[in-house]
Amino acid sequence: MASRAVWKGQLRLSLVAIPVELHPATRSGARLSFRQIHGPSGKPVRYEKTVAGVGPVKSDEILKGYELGKGDYLLLQPEDIDAIKLETRKTLELVQFVDQGEISPLYFDRPYYVIPSDDLAQDAYRVVRDALRAEGKTALGQLTMRGREYLCAIRPCGDGLLLETLRYEDEIREAAPLFSGIEDQTSDEDLLDVATQLIRRKSSPFDAGVFRDHYDEALRALIEAKRKSRKTPRAKLGDGDEPRGGGATNVVDLMSALKESLKKDGGAKPRGRGKKSA
Repeated sequence: MASRAVWKGQLRLSLVAIPVELHPATRSGARLSFRQIHGPSGKPVRYEKTVAGVGPVKSDEILKGYELGKGDYLLLQPEDIDAIKLETRKTLELVQFVDQGEISPLYFDRPYYVIPSDDLAQDAYRVVRDALRAEGKTALGQLTMRGREYLCAIRPCGDGLLLETLRYEDEIREAAPLFSGIEDQTSDEDLLDVATQLIRRKSSPFDAGVFRDHYDEALRALIEAKRKSRKTPRAKLGDGDEPRGGGATNVVDLMSALKESLKKDGGAKPRGRGKKSA
């Protein structure tokens, strides 16, 4: 199945604009999923939204409630939330560069491949990729998509670029309180030496293909065995059983644009912490 872009726009480095697309780097359907079926009738189990003392309710009667205190909620109208949603912007500007490895793994959320939109964009795309690789840097910027703003990190990945959305600082739980109970003592030298030797002996380049999901393999084998057995109960859904559903600008002169960018940003100071990019 062909990959479909989740965002199309421009990757901008100062005055250089590169038409790009974002494609998910992971497959959501790689693992098995099940649907709940009522055993005696063989029909799918549906979930209805209900209210105690009222019964089933319609979706348009449901509001979002923010808890102010125990049992006390502030109700927000759908139009109030829609009014503050951000429009999807078509530009992702690279506003800062940090050393690769400087960002803690705690911040990384979801990966996407950054792909040039057309052949004309490839020259500028390769220049940004190679420059990041030569300097050992990761680019930072903010991307507006699906009504919200994402903090993003972009770095070289093979022949291309990888974008990873990052969690914001207030989403990270402080580790110190959890680690505070660990005694701050120096490890026994003999034990440390043995552990170090074991680590060195088992060290090798990372290869994800070496690791298998044994549960997933066993589950697939079970399904295949059950499929071949006539004794396995089956259910066939009828029609009524299905759930009801509720620009890019080409870079004409890359070298000229890069030189102009240097002149433009030559005296610029790094942006202060907490300020949003334009």
